[in-house]
Amino acid sequence: MAEVLLGFGGNLGDPTAAIETALQRLKAEGVRITACSPFYSTPAWGKTDQPDFVNLCAAGETALMPRALLEAIQRIEAELGRERRERWGPRVIDIDILAYDDRVIDEPGLTIPHPHLTERPFVLVPLLDIAPDWIIAGRSVREWAAEVDGNRVGRINP
Repeated sequence: MAEVLLGFGGNLGDPTAAIETALQRLKAEGVRITACSPFYSTPAWGKTDQPDFVNLCAAGETALMPRALLEAIQRIEAELGRERRERWGPRVIDIDILAYDDRVIDEPGLTIPHPHLTERPFVLVPLLDIAPDWIIAGRSVREWAAEVDGNRVGRINP
């Protein structure tokens, strides 16, 4: 079994419900969720002229290989109404593979660890709740999180 870290977000419709549904569907796809952060409200990143996002991170275990995990995630996103229209644009749901064991993968359409993970407060702050000591690119989540401004990332109670 591989240990994985996953990031979830959305800012259209009811993102909290979409994330909860995605977590349930991942279980059906062979991903055992072992920990979830609280939900967070975060400003959009990259393309900022859109509603704030709801984000959550989860840790899990799976026997799926990285590409098969990505395919399962993309099926779930499509089932929940995700349309890929513009990079960093509004979306019903987004699920990212943040880390897969300690593997480094750089293939067309699949990069692990996630290439912007260490720059994103909306990922690092929730990861602090579930995996502060996970090592990514030679440093712990705690160390990476200390370098980003997490002041605009706030816990919410859905």
